[in-house]
This record gives sequence, C-alpha cells and structure tokens, in this order.
Amino acid sequence: QVQLVESGGGLVQPGGSLRLSCAASGNIFSINVMGWYRQAPGKERELVASITNGGLPNYADSVKGRCPISRDNAKKTVYLQMSSLKPEDPAVYYCNAQIVRSWGTMSTSYWGQGTQVTVSS
Repeated sequence: QVQLVESGGGLVQPGGSLRLSCAASGNIFSINVMGWYRQAPGKERELVASITNGGLPNYADSVKGRCPISRDNAKKTVYLQMSSLKPEDPAVYYCNAQIVRSWGTMSTSYWGQGTQVTVSS
C-alpha cells in the first residue's frame, strides 16, 4: 500500500503564509513527479505546482513567484511554501505523486486526502 499524508493547512489572514507538507510512505520503489492541486467549491481541481524528481518545478500562473515548491527525495516529501495569500487561494489542497512500486513497472498516480486552506481576516 501507498499513502500520501498532507499537513500544514489552516486559517491564515490575507497576505499571510502557510507551509504545506506531503509525505509518501509504503511500498515505493521511486517517485517521479510530485505536485499540489487545489479545488475550490464549485470549481474543478487545478494544478498549483509540481516538481520532478530532479527538482524541476512547474507553476500555475496564479501562484508564480508566491508559492515555491520543493521536495526532499530521501524523506519522500514535497512541500509548498505559500506566501502573500490572496482571497482566491482558499481551497482544499491535494498532494499528488507519480509512484513506481517496483523496478520496470509504470508509475501510478496517488492522491492525498486533502488539506483545507482558508484565507480570512
């Protein structure tokens, strides 16, 4: 089994900061791309940021320059440092990882359970 466990969500004031973490565990051979998605009420889930196992990031335009993504491959953990939070940022944030469970097999997409980010004064 593979699990992705997120932490770090919560309530923050406009302009504030939060750091989201997501740790993968279980039967894992390697992890390719890891990323963060978000889904606000009534909207589709959208990519926030992703990062390859070599450290190459990719960002949605809405968070470029505000929310750097990073990962610790030894800890199988991906981070999203969110700053200058805006009224349009509140959503449930989901971690995603493309995980290879054994040598020579294709990767499978796994999701975390989601963590709520709320921006309010």
